[in-house]
Amino acid sequence: MSAEAQAFVVFSVGMLVLMGTGMNMALALVLTGAGMAWVLDFWDTQLLAQNLVSGVDSFPLLAVPFFILAGELMNAGGISRRIIDMAQAWVGHVRGGLGYVAIGAAVLMASMSGSALADTAALATILLPMMRQQGYPMNTSAGLIASGGIIAPIIPPSMPFVIYGVTTNTSISALFISGIVPGLLMGAGLIFAWRWVLRGLNLPQGEPLPLRERLRVTARAFWALLMPLIIIGGMKSGVFTPTEAAVVAAFYALFVALFVHREMKFSAVHGVLVRAAKTTSIVMFLCAGAQVASYMITLADLPNLLTGWLGPMVENPRLLMAVMMLVLVLIGTALDLTPTILIFAPVMLPIAVKAGIDPVYFGLMFVLNGAIGLITPPVGTVLNVVAGVGRISLPSVIRGVNPFLITYVAILVLLVVFPQIVIEPVRWMR
Repeated sequence: MSAEAQAFVVFSVGMLVLMGTGMNMALALVLTGAGMAWVLDFWDTQLLAQNLVSGVDSFPLLAVPFFILAGELMNAGGISRRIIDMAQAWVGHVRGGLGYVAIGAAVLMASMSGSALADTAALATILLPMMRQQGYPMNTSAGLIASGGIIAPIIPPSMPFVIYGVTTNTSISALFISGIVPGLLMGAGLIFAWRWVLRGLNLPQGEPLPLRERLRVTARAFWALLMPLIIIGGMKSGVFTPTEAAVVAAFYALFVALFVHREMKFSAVHGVLVRAAKTTSIVMFLCAGAQVASYMITLADLPNLLTGWLGPMVENPRLLMAVMMLVLVLIGTALDLTPTILIFAPVMLPIAVKAGIDPVYFGLMFVLNGAIGLITPPVGTVLNVVAGVGRISLPSVIRGVNPFLITYVAILVLLVVFPQIVIEPVRWMR
């Protein structure tokens, strides 16, 4: 067996064994990379240390802590609540209206934070108690909120797109643009799925608010609605880069929370910064560990090795894409989104490019698969968040998410068959 084939075995078996022991994912990546270096006769502790540092020594990665901070400030400063209040004012009175509120708020909040966990926690904290009080089935309601939460990694600004762009050297701005149409499709798909779920349920239907009251609530959400316009408009016009957009988003959210809404005191800023720092440290340590494994993957030439194994499928881009998406769905059930990007994107993208697949389109599909993995057991990070916040059993949430999961799979198939849905808007916006 060649050294490259041995390295592949060490990578695949090593990751499975280490993950099976419950080891921290970043440490598992470092140890796997070290094992590959040993097999390739490239062992050098100084080289491993250099790769750990270079994994986080990246200007675009600065977007990650600032988008995380922006999400925390949105929740603490009342921005998220005003988005939900506005959605409720317009559609909360219809039958099953709180479900439509959850979908609308999820789409709007996704255009601000880019964090599935932050958006899901905010939606679940506010809406689940209201749904319980009005007699909504808790398993389906929790499943809907979890499904809405994973729109955040798709609609810009998106932290997974930042990580993917840095890892694969793909344009982050183009990735952001590629997520707009699929993100809106996800929202529309949830509306149809929720209407189907509503059949046979006897849910309350309220009286619509007067137009004057609706406009008043919408006016209260003005500063929140201005945030995505500033972020997307600034990037599209070239005023700032995606990394600088994250800084703008964080400072804008801080300004609104302290001086406009005045729902957050200066004394609370420390707690927000600590929470954001803890989340950032987890993501950055993963990036550092992934760089070690990624370097050894490149050294072992694993992409070309896998290309040789795939053989004829490289000549059929749609078949190759379908196979890769199936593999990613299976991976997504076992890994969180960030590790999936860091580990598998550098391996799969060269194969996709060799088959003539647009790298931005592949990035969108890659992240979409990983996002769906967030609501797929056994890992299902977002499912755990909803279950914890709503005090609902995890099996119940898993049952409730199934109709929406089927909808997302249908959207995934649609995007595989018609890649122009993603590619054409990117070309037009450029």
